[in-house]
Amino acid sequence: MSSTNNRFLVVAAAIVGLVVLGYLAYTGFRAPGGPKIAAAPAAGAAKPGAAAPTGAPGVFPLPVETARVEASEVAVDATAVGSLRSNESVVLRPEIAGRIASIHFKDGVAVGKGALLVALDAATQAAEVDQAQASLALAQANYQRTQDLFARKFISGQALDNTQAALKVQEAALALAQARFDKTRLRAPFSGVVGIRSVSVGDYVKEGQELVNLEDIATLKVDFRLPESYLARLRPGQALEVSSDALPGHVFAAVLEAVNPLVEASGRAISLRASLANGEGRLRPGMFVRVRLIFEHRNNVLLIPEQAVVPDSKTPYVYRVVDGQAKRAPIKTGLRRGAQVEVIEGLQVGDEIVTAGQLKLRDGAPVRAVGDGLGQAPPAADTPAAAGQAAGSPGQAK
Repeated sequence: MSSTNNRFLVVAAAIVGLVVLGYLAYTGFRAPGGPKIAAAPAAGAAKPGAAAPTGAPGVFPLPVETARVEASEVAVDATAVGSLRSNESVVLRPEIAGRIASIHFKDGVAVGKGALLVALDAATQAAEVDQAQASLALAQANYQRTQDLFARKFISGQALDNTQAALKVQEAALALAQARFDKTRLRAPFSGVVGIRSVSVGDYVKEGQELVNLEDIATLKVDFRLPESYLARLRPGQALEVSSDALPGHVFAAVLEAVNPLVEASGRAISLRASLANGEGRLRPGMFVRVRLIFEHRNNVLLIPEQAVVPDSKTPYVYRVVDGQAKRAPIKTGLRRGAQVEVIEGLQVGDEIVTAGQLKLRDGAPVRAVGDGLGQAPPAADTPAAAGQAAGSPGQAK
């Protein structure tokens, strides 16, 4: 208990001492002979011996960056991302099981339509073809003899019909045997470039097993999507520009070929397909590309920097510089291209507008166009201009 009482007394004594010191300091500063703080000169007031600034405080021009309204040619377009596909693409698969007897291509080379690519062991099928050919030859001979006998009225018409039917059966048997033999020969269904095979001579392959892919890349398909709002503007035959990050600086021409009649309900987008000539083979199927679909070209379009537009709840506006003053000018905007905006109404070619510093402006405020120096630190506080602005004087017109 004694230690607790002692601690309480110490804290109380400290508080009393602080109160006494604060009172003495307060009365000392308020005393006539006490220390005094010099009053700060009024903002914008002239220093002793210095010439007073011209005009009332706060009317000094505000530094802003400006630009001229220009007329340019603009392409009305839409951009999207897409992927490249082969004009024709197939994976060769055997229709029958068998052992690979020979391979007639090298990986990654071009082949023509109908070229033999893979041959399976066809000893059985070849024997069936020979058998069917022999049976067909016999049936043809019997039919010819029957025709001669029927012409001399040695046999009936029924016998002639029987030999004719037997001939047709043998013709069908030969066609069947030949079809079975052809299934052992895998040929290119179209001209293209073969891929990398995954089998070798002597491998036993099953029905439907993948052997090698074949791609027609002389012409590529470009698949991409656009929002449904562009549907009314889409027409087959429109020009496109295709670029790839893998080939910077290269732009390839393409043509819109098809518009999917179905709009995807999940994303409200339209699937489109274009064709692209790829004679040099620089592009490959599966590549990611950027697509620019050009709808029309427009001349004499007024463009201004995007940062010059001040958003507003009613209508956006900009500040025009007229005789050294900022004049608020409501505008109607249109297309946006990169960092520029089309102005449909409110400005003319050659008008000087504020592009930076407009947040401090009011209609009629004096301004001074500067270069890249806008955004730097304001003038020092001891200059008349800085003093007038720091004081918040009503120099900015409202």
